[in-house]
Amino acid sequence: MTSSTLHTPILQSRLPNVGTTIFTVMSALAAETGAVNLGQGFPDFDCDPQLIDAVTLAMQRGQNQYPPMTGVPVLREAIALKIKSLYGRDYNANTEITVTAGATQAIITVILAVVHPGDEVIVLEPCYDSYVPNIELAGGKVVRVPLTPGTFRPDFDKISAAITPKTRAIIINSPHNPSGTVWSQQDMLRLQEILAPTEVLLISDEVYEHMVYDGQQHQSAARFPGLAARAFIVSSFGKTYHVTGWKVGFVAAPASLSAEFRKVHQFNVFTVNTPVQYALASYMEDAAPYLSLSAFYQRKRDLFRAGLAQTKFRMLAGEGTYFQCVDISALGVPERDLPEADFCQWLTREIGVAAIPLSAFYGNGFDQRVVRFCFAKKDETLNAALGRLARL
Repeated sequence: MTSSTLHTPILQSRLPNVGTTIFTVMSALAAETGAVNLGQGFPDFDCDPQLIDAVTLAMQRGQNQYPPMTGVPVLREAIALKIKSLYGRDYNANTEITVTAGATQAIITVILAVVHPGDEVIVLEPCYDSYVPNIELAGGKVVRVPLTPGTFRPDFDKISAAITPKTRAIIINSPHNPSGTVWSQQDMLRLQEILAPTEVLLISDEVYEHMVYDGQQHQSAARFPGLAARAFIVSSFGKTYHVTGWKVGFVAAPASLSAEFRKVHQFNVFTVNTPVQYALASYMEDAAPYLSLSAFYQRKRDLFRAGLAQTKFRMLAGEGTYFQCVDISALGVPERDLPEADFCQWLTREIGVAAIPLSAFYGNGFDQRVVRFCFAKKDETLNAALGRLARL
């Protein structure tokens, strides 16, 4: 067969509107230009060496083969104990906790397990970029409900109006990426009230659960019986322990929901890194690392906000996560009038700091003159970025 007779079939894309993510684009540009990367959400500092030692020990003990599909029992038990101690709900470690290959895999698995073609799923925009493609891959219909511009608080009248007999699920995210907004107890009670007469499932993305500031509490769906009974709660060890590259998370859900989740989980990932699971279980015996995380990141947030206060960026409230959003409309440069995405390109190339445009988190590219910085960085990284931003 000659090369002239070879033919690669033409594919009809399952995701025709999806390209390379903005996070990949901006991180690549930051590397190319030598900019300080405050774009993609990952720390530039190391995790606790004790956690590394725990993984090494697990490997040396021979814990290197396939674990149970649902996760090693000792880790599932540690997760259930943590949820009960923090949020008061008792999950059965055997039937209601599943270890996942990160939160992103957890979310697509939930959606593939419960969304049928034609089902509607409500997403609150701006939202993490995996939600919409996941729904589309399942054949579902995305129903976009905007959070309130400027504050990014939920508009429950709009949420309620979006629910129809075809609504299969709603995805919420608190603390919220990208805005840093944290849902209050009243917010969760209102959602519980709205969903009570429906069969709508809740997908609660809580990966930043331990990053809540100024004395607030994280209001997990697990705290609210009417929500917990219909919820898949998703969290991430990568965010909590500064090991985003390990890609380990978990889902907590009632047994009947977990059973359906696991049917898909066993075929799209089957199981998760064995020695890391044992290491995490061992490390979780001490609650201090996650209980102190809010104070750790609040200090970084405050350092970063103090520096931004010396610039013409207008800071939005930063109640949680490790992200800070800023309004660029008052900057003293003509580039402030560029579209957010173009401004971020300019900021990276010319000022030497990478950020993410908030418009990337909207399906229609809604431009509010707002960009997002990540402050999960060493102090010297933040100070270097602030020194460059001060030029604006």
